Amino acid sequence: MTHSSSTKIDNAETLQLAQKLAEHLAISERDWHRLKSNRNARAREQVAAALIFLLKDEPSEAIPRLQQAVGWLDRSISAPPCPTHGSK
Repeated sequence: MTHSSSTKIDNAETLQLAQKLAEHLAISERDWHRLKSNRNARAREQVAAALIFLLKDEPSEAIPRLQQAVGWLDRSISAPPCPTHGSK
């Protein structure tokens, strides 16, 4: 079965929606210190990025982001220290 042109249009619209979602969920520089250790916020950010890669048929790029999201949720990863507050 071949994909119709309407499927391509739907995929483009879906990709645009995913990109808007990723922009909305991305932690801004202004909120970085407040949210850098917020596991749900970090996982949401990574899942949204992974979704974009999946919609672009790039699963090899989606996998590490999904793995990072799981790492945030299962507490196997943590935020590195802020480079501006590191040891002198």
